[in-house]
Amino acid sequence: MKNTPIKEIEAKLREVKSADDPYLNMLKNDERKGVRALLNRWEKRIGQDMQLHTQFEEMSQFESALYQQGCHHIAGVDEVGRGPLAGPVIAAAVILPKDFLLLGLTDSKKLSASKRAYFNEYIKEHAISYAVGIVDSKTIDRINIYEATKLAMRLAIEKLSVKPDHLLIDAMKLDQDIPQTSIIKGDARSISIAASSVLAKEARDAYMKELGAHYPAYGFEKNMGYGTKEHLEAIKEVGIMKEHRHSFSPVKELVVS
Repeated sequence: MKNTPIKEIEAKLREVKSADDPYLNMLKNDERKGVRALLNRWEKRIGQDMQLHTQFEEMSQFESALYQQGCHHIAGVDEVGRGPLAGPVIAAAVILPKDFLLLGLTDSKKLSASKRAYFNEYIKEHAISYAVGIVDSKTIDRINIYEATKLAMRLAIEKLSVKPDHLLIDAMKLDQDIPQTSIIKGDARSISIAASSVLAKEARDAYMKELGAHYPAYGFEKNMGYGTKEHLEAIKEVGIMKEHRHSFSPVKELVVS
């Protein structure tokens, strides 16, 4: 073993998944610093994987309970964009397969941009069905943001190619003929809601980046429509535009009656 090249040991360790693997005991007798470092990295990686598996199992408890009750198509529903001064509110609904596994999936706000983008594509590729509902700023002004959020969620649900037999919704109750469970902070407690939060976040970010390309003064591609210093200064200098929510302060104070 002591004559085995470090590179070869590193490649072999990538295939080891269990702490009971005899290969590990053999390596523990190798006193080379390089081997010790490889073992430490392996133990750290396995520990992280175990934590992620535990997290995923905990976030699958709502879904597991519903599967045991006979449900087959559980839709997670979440929205993004309730607070910004500009742009739409966007909701996503997603039905994941029973054997779905994506370690690290959680509330989209807790994910890096690169991981969120990867998760977005992975979820779309593996989902039984997914859809997005968009409600524009004019409608938000007309019916208020709370009602607009519910409308976006209903639109997303109605666009699913498979009708769900239960809805898991992030902190919202909907007037639907489908059984539902409202979960406070659901995007961090349900894997289905977490998946929908990723889809909604990516959809809205893409929308705001495109809007930013057309209206560069406001910095929408960076602030996503939120009231940052740059955005507020642009509103004062350039004025408000159609994508702004005229019912939101400080925009409404600038609307000419």
